[in-house]
Amino acid sequence: MGLSKNNLSFAIKPRILYELKITNKNIMSNIILVVDDDAHIREIISFSLARANFEVITANDGKQALATFKNKKPDLIILDVGMPELDGTDVCRIIRQESQVPLIFLSARDEEIDRIIGLELGADDYITKPFSSRELVARVKTILRRSTISKNEQEESAEINHGLLFINNNTREVKWNNSQLELTATEFQMIMTLAKRPGHVFSRDLLMNGSYEHNIAVSDRTIDSHLRRIRQKFKAVAGAPIDTVHGVGYRVNHCEELI
Repeated sequence: MGLSKNNLSFAIKPRILYELKITNKNIMSNIILVVDDDAHIREIISFSLARANFEVITANDGKQALATFKNKKPDLIILDVGMPELDGTDVCRIIRQESQVPLIFLSARDEEIDRIIGLELGADDYITKPFSSRELVARVKTILRRSTISKNEQEESAEINHGLLFINNNTREVKWNNSQLELTATEFQMIMTLAKRPGHVFSRDLLMNGSYEHNIAVSDRTIDSHLRRIRQKFKAVAGAPIDTVHGVGYRVNHCEELI
C-alpha cells in the first residue's frame, strides 16, 4: 500500500503480534475494532495499537464487523471505506442507528468530497492511505480522550441549561426542548465548546482548539462538515442553536425559539 518502513510496513509475524497482546493484557483498557479487507493493513494497525497498550480485535469485511461490534462492544472502530459486499459507509450508517461509538474512517480516496461525506455520515476522523501508524495511534488516543470524561471536567461545568438547550457533561447528554440528540464525541465537544460561552463568536481556529486536543490540525471543511451535521440533528427536533456570523465564525444563540 506504499507504506514506508517507518510506518511499520514490514512483515509482522502473527506469533509476535499474539505475544505482544498477551504481554500487555494486564494494562490494556480500551478495545479497538480494526476493520479492513487487507490482512497486511490489519496487521500493521493491530501491531501499532498493541504496542500502545490497546486491546485489538479485527474483522475482514463489513458483515463480520457488525457481528463483532455487537458481541464485543469496542471503545473505538477503525473502519476501511472500500470493502466488498458491505462497505465502510454502509457499516457506519448501521452502527450510527444504535451507537455513537467513536469511529475513524480509513480510505484510499483523498478527495475533499470523500472526507466530507465520511464526516457527515458520523465519523469522528478520516485518514487516507498510505498513512503514518504513529499518527493513527495519536488520533485514536485523542478521540478516546475526548469521549472520556475526566474528573476535572465533571467538577467544572457539569451541566449547561441555556434556553431550550441542555447539556450534561457527565453523561454526555444533549437535549433540545427535552428531546435527546445522539452526537459523536467530536460533535459533543463542539457544541459544548460553543455553549460554554453563549453569544461569543468562535472562529474556526478557536473552535478547533476547543474541540481537538494536542494541536491536531483539521481543515476548515472538516469543521464545517461537523457543524453541518450538528445542525441537521438539531433541526430534526426543531432546534437551531448555532448562528453563523459571516466572515467571523459561529456562536450559540439565545436558544429560545423552535423552528
